[in-house]
Amino acid sequence: MSNEEQTVPESSSPESSSPETEEQVEQLVAEQTKATEENTPEEGSASTETPEAQIEALQEELVKTKDEALRTLAEAQNIRRRAEKDIENARKFALEKFAGELLGVADNLERALQAADADNEVIKPLLEGVELTQKSLVDTLDKFNVKQLDPMGEPFDPQFHQAMSMVENPDVEPNTVTLVMQKGYTLNERLLRPAMVMVSKAVSGSIDEQA
Repeated sequence: MSNEEQTVPESSSPESSSPETEEQVEQLVAEQTKATEENTPEEGSASTETPEAQIEALQEELVKTKDEALRTLAEAQNIRRRAEKDIENARKFALEKFAGELLGVADNLERALQAADADNEVIKPLLEGVELTQKSLVDTLDKFNVKQLDPMGEPFDPQFHQAMSMVENPDVEPNTVTLVMQKGYTLNERLLRPAMVMVSKAVSGSIDEQA
């Protein structure tokens, strides 16, 4: 066999490696070096803090979180109480407008009884029917906590009474209700309508005599 026919084997030495392979190796080394640098804590970072400083920071964070939780809980409780109060008021005073409209009916029945001649035998059965109707209406209102105010002879109370006039009266104490012109009503202890009354006042001559 001649020298020209002999095949020269390809060299497998590192020197014969392609430029592409060397580029890939260099890129891989660069990526590994970058990842190592990212995972390595920098100088002066939090890892250099003392355990005491870390504990103090955690305690401050715990106190702050606890305070925020307490504030949130208190606010939720206040909202719940307000909602419960609103629901209770809505239930207690749902009849306020309806009851207020019925007061005129009760007043008219009472006026009819006062104006009628009780001694007239002809209308006596009619008066008894009106009286029973008026009493039934007042009792029905009372079942729903609509209470009648009839302060005759009681001390004047501006929260529940409306003074229409003041008259000197030596027979009673000053600021005493001497006449009820129109009865008042309350709904669950809230004023629905004040009683229209006449109130006594001290006699002016008695003050001069004491002086």
